[in-house]
Amino acid sequence: MRIFYVFLLIVFPGLLMAQNVTVSGYIRDMETGEDLIGANIVVAELKKGASSNTYGYYSISIKEGSYTLHVSYIGYQSQEIPIDLNENTKLNIVLTPAENLTQEVEVRAEKTDRNITSTEMGTVKMPVKQIKALPVLFGEVDILKTIQLLPGVQSANEGSTGFYVRGGGPDQNLILLDGANVYNSAHLFGFFSVFNADAIKDVKLIKGGMPANYGGRLSSVLDISMKEGNMKEYAAQGGIGLISSRLTVEGPLKKDTSSFIVSGRRTYIDILAKPFISDTSMFAGSGYYFYDLNAKINYRLSDKDRVFLSGYFGRDVFTFKNSESDIDMEIPWGNATASLRWNHLFSDKLFVNTTAIFSDYQFDINIKQNDYRLKLFSGITDYSLITDFNYFPNINHKMNFGAHYIYHIFVPSSVSTKSDEDVFEVGDKLRQYAHDLSWYVSDEFSLNHRIKVNAGLRASFFQQVGPFTRYLKDEDGNFSDTINYTKGDDVTHFFNVEPRLSVRFQVNENSSVKASYTQNYQYIHMASLSAITMPTDLWVPSSDVVKPQFGVQYSLGYFHNFRNNLFETSAEIYYKKLDHQIEYKPNSTVGDNIGDNADNNFTFGEGQSYGLELFVKKNYGKTTGWIGYTLSKTTRQFEQINNGEVFSAKYDRRHDLSLIVTHELSDRWSVSAVFVYATGSAFTPTIAWYLMDNATFITEFGKYNSYRMKNYHRLDLSATYQLKKRKHFSSSLNFSIYNIYNRHNPYFIYFDYEGEITSGVFMTFAKQITVFPILPSISWNFEF
Repeated sequence: MRIFYVFLLIVFPGLLMAQNVTVSGYIRDMETGEDLIGANIVVAELKKGASSNTYGYYSISIKEGSYTLHVSYIGYQSQEIPIDLNENTKLNIVLTPAENLTQEVEVRAEKTDRNITSTEMGTVKMPVKQIKALPVLFGEVDILKTIQLLPGVQSANEGSTGFYVRGGGPDQNLILLDGANVYNSAHLFGFFSVFNADAIKDVKLIKGGMPANYGGRLSSVLDISMKEGNMKEYAAQGGIGLISSRLTVEGPLKKDTSSFIVSGRRTYIDILAKPFISDTSMFAGSGYYFYDLNAKINYRLSDKDRVFLSGYFGRDVFTFKNSESDIDMEIPWGNATASLRWNHLFSDKLFVNTTAIFSDYQFDINIKQNDYRLKLFSGITDYSLITDFNYFPNINHKMNFGAHYIYHIFVPSSVSTKSDEDVFEVGDKLRQYAHDLSWYVSDEFSLNHRIKVNAGLRASFFQQVGPFTRYLKDEDGNFSDTINYTKGDDVTHFFNVEPRLSVRFQVNENSSVKASYTQNYQYIHMASLSAITMPTDLWVPSSDVVKPQFGVQYSLGYFHNFRNNLFETSAEIYYKKLDHQIEYKPNSTVGDNIGDNADNNFTFGEGQSYGLELFVKKNYGKTTGWIGYTLSKTTRQFEQINNGEVFSAKYDRRHDLSLIVTHELSDRWSVSAVFVYATGSAFTPTIAWYLMDNATFITEFGKYNSYRMKNYHRLDLSATYQLKKRKHFSSSLNFSIYNIYNRHNPYFIYFDYEGEITSGVFMTFAKQITVFPILPSISWNFEF
């Protein structure tokens, strides 16, 4: 510790010169004991303050004197705490949830101007309570579908949880659950996310101005924190919907010291469909279901030490049987994560969190037909160790620094077959191994009462190591040679530096102007043959063939609040440049990866995206909600695609509009509405078919992504009725209608023909496939 302070004295002498005293502690929920992330603590006399970190800890160092601390957090009653500071003081603060207060107090509880005063740009926090109030598909509350309603975030397709941020691809989003990477965030082929809202405490999306403590992705960070469990009393909540049910149980292991939470969810599509498939049907035994389980425990060892252990396990299982063809197919896939964290306070100014993480994603296909067996496997496994320091030298500075290490194991594809008693591999399991190491430092500091700066630097090192076999090909695509690397051999490595900068200029107490610059490198990549995120997508590392993706983003924004923060508004413009983007070469198939390096089938290019985002939000009152609008353009250019010409990215949307409204009709009734409008998706059309002399057809395609589907729009409505509360048991009914005016939105378009060329009557035409018509749903939710 002495060495650390000597280092700060040499490098940042101004931080340590002033003789200050420190007030520090944790901010928690009064009812549950849960830590509150991002709560605001302002010293009223100085009009300066701090916010609590991911674990609810805050620290403010100021000169001795008498002050008033104003503590606020969205959804909680604000507090004003007078305090005489003449020595370092520990002050733990508990806040009361606003839902237990009168309406007058609740209004005061929800005022916040953090969007004006902070240096954050393109950053949105979504209260889980607000997410649960919105209309949902099949009654399933979905975090990922909710963030798609924000400006700058586009959905991959109708009903899909896949999302694209400011023109970036789906693999360019860093999705974290308690610090662990989630590589496939979807259930049911993308229609539902893997995140059970009952187990989630905090949701934070960063679209621009990414801080230095995040890295490894170009476009965004979705940081999701699980609940810790009720420290005060045992509690349970759950729900029964049309296709799934869920149950969450939490409580103290030792009151105010240790707690747990366990949350499970399972669909019963397979059970509901079973009565309609007779035992004599050729499809008897076919079905689909998914399930997931979240669990977490924590223990406060002392005032300075606390440990957390959390985990997630989820699986989708699709089975298909056809007695007529004697086919038996099973396709399971899913994620598993585990995080072990240790918080320690070295002093009231220095907080450290160390985390060991396991993350795994696997996809299997098992096919049986007669005596033939086929098994295909792909996946990625990570072992990580992360240390993050928060240092609070004084009220004008907050420093973060640390180091992250990940050991990756990639299995792009592996196939084995069995016929009778013969088992053979179709190519070896081509595993790839990599070390991923990064260091970062950042300082958020105020130059004066108007200018605040967050400056950071991230250094990253990535190394692919053996064992590994590189398959070399000649110009015609035929195998020519191999290069074999033994365990630990350096296949290739990269070192890069990533500067980050965000600046806020506060015009007055109600408005500010912000600008940010971020530079990111991405060393792992997802290769997809589909326009949407699918379980078959492959994760591959940077290699001697695949260079790290590189992105630069510039952002500029104006933020203004009205009527004492009742309304918050913002206008942001951005420009993003992307290098070393990857796509499969034209006419590639998943089978091309077998017995070969997956990256031998890729082509490489560049892209750019720019746009304007407008946002208006009403924060509190009986009626709340927001309007988000995005005007943007996203393009890509690959030498081997579209003859090397620039084309619209498959997730390019010129216009994207979302309108969300929630209104409390009474103590028991509340209603919500969601309206979305978006420019149609780009696709490549078929423009002609030719009949050759050998009686075969040749298809001629138009320019890549040169046509658009019909524009997408939809209106959803929902109503929630609170049933009469009985002692400690309360419940509600949620009624929801998806796509209320039954808009036939295109899911995809394919081309077909009628007639025979030889008869002189031959017509080609496009057919639209629509997946979701008007869909009503009902769910019963309870807690006790």
